[in-house]
Amino acid sequence: MPDKPTSSAARRGLTLFAASLALGATAALAADAPGKELPVRLIPNVPKNAEAYYGPDSLHVIAQTQDPQALHAEGRETGALTYTFTDTGTDVKRINDRGQDACSYFFPDGKRLVWTSTRDNLDMPIGNWSDSDDYPQGAELYISDLDGKNIKRLTNNKYYEAEVSVSPNGEWIVFGRQIDGKMDLWRMRPDGSGEQQITFTDDWQEGAPFYLPDNETILYRAWKRSEYGKIKPTPMTVFTIKHDGSDHTVRTFDRDMNWAPYPAPDGRHYVFVRIVEGNNWEVFLGDLAGGEPQRLTFNPGFDGFPSLSPDGKKMLFARSTGGGFMSNLYTHVMDVSSLNLGPENYKGVPGITPPKEQE
Repeated sequence: MPDKPTSSAARRGLTLFAASLALGATAALAADAPGKELPVRLIPNVPKNAEAYYGPDSLHVIAQTQDPQALHAEGRETGALTYTFTDTGTDVKRINDRGQDACSYFFPDGKRLVWTSTRDNLDMPIGNWSDSDDYPQGAELYISDLDGKNIKRLTNNKYYEAEVSVSPNGEWIVFGRQIDGKMDLWRMRPDGSGEQQITFTDDWQEGAPFYLPDNETILYRAWKRSEYGKIKPTPMTVFTIKHDGSDHTVRTFDRDMNWAPYPAPDGRHYVFVRIVEGNNWEVFLGDLAGGEPQRLTFNPGFDGFPSLSPDGKKMLFARSTGGGFMSNLYTHVMDVSSLNLGPENYKGVPGITPPKEQE
């Protein structure tokens, strides 16, 4: 699971917006009582899994799923392979049968999948998806059909390549690539052509890129190598950038752990993760235009890896079901239809006014 920060203690950063804007009625929780979650249900009949994303039908899901046949580090019972299934726990399919897998995504045509795997580099060190100093080298990108057949390998360089997603029009794949410890964003065409580097940063480590509805703006988070392991939890900043590398825009200024952002189909809001009191990881709803985020999950265990359905009515997220931090992770579904995050509310990508005062 790439895109996971290191953390050993709880810490909430203070919001530094001098004139904090309310999220507005469209982003308000439908629950009357503070701390009450919107309806949540577990996806049944599938093994432990996390980092799940909806297909274009807002029903089928692709996820990193624990499988005993996956390559796994010593001391672990299983590793992850790519699976698809419905959010009601039917039509369960294993897409890849060897190596260890990470991020995956549906194409918007609903006919193809893109996924990360070490399946062709089994002789390389297993590595650790959660440690940027030990990411699995030889993690390459692949495309297949919905049954895991007609596999085509897109990259062949034995770097770490993961954190992959597809533009809403299906014309571009965006992903993260680590070279000599430096993580940057790249894009390419679905056939592997037109590869282009988007970010060029030495200290900043970019990841978790997802296209906004305009098919050219990318939402992502980044943290600094110079702070990694020294400040806990790792401070992360949410950015947007055009996929040609222009219009680089800071979206958060609070030095909090703004982890795993995923855009809403309304083009304005996004879901992400922060740590609250007691080392409690929870999902929040943010606004690209600024303002105080709204908390969506209220659970004493880990909640993370949030993503939204294309119709804006459902949110997937991984929840720890007990036995330790981030253990027994299963994907859950939250009904967020009351938040009005659907594509019918898209009015373009908003700008942001930076806070007047920063620490």
